Amino acid sequence: MATSTDPLVVCRIIGDVVDMFVPSITMNVYYGPKHVTNGCTIKPSMAINPPRVTITGHSHELYTLVMTDPDAPSPSEPSMREWVHWIVTDIPGDSNLTRGNEILPYMAPRPPVGIHRCILLLFQQKGPLELVEQPMSRANFSTRAFSHQLDLGMPVATVYFNAQKEPMNRKH
Repeated sequence: MATSTDPLVVCRIIGDVVDMFVPSITMNVYYGPKHVTNGCTIKPSMAINPPRVTITGHSHELYTLVMTDPDAPSPSEPSMREWVHWIVTDIPGDSNLTRGNEILPYMAPRPPVGIHRCILLLFQQKGPLELVEQPMSRANFSTRAFSHQLDLGMPVATVYFNAQKEPMNRKH
């Protein structure tokens, strides 16, 4: 059971994006050598390419991964909440994302202003997903509605990092 010290509660991932859930699968996310842990900072320049994601799920199960940013375009005015960065379905539980079906290609975080929470959520599927349509727009995506539409239930794992616009290189 999550407590008030749970980073997902403190940073309003639970509330803004998903409801309370109990993680049951281990998911590890790496940008290059950097292991993503809840609340760490990943520079957008480190996140140009999709992260390496490993899950320790059950080999006979399939999973869906959603990467979303609930703070677009600005944390103080998230009028595009959520901005979806990546969707992969039918990921075998004993492998990595490359064996899944990429529904929406990866888009690196590029926050225009403020500190953005980039959240990777893993859902366990009830079976193979037939035809999953790409969202009409990356803006105003709803992880809750997507999960409901595909009958995915609650996430089984999640991790989030913070990203913010990097300063321009100054010429001396």
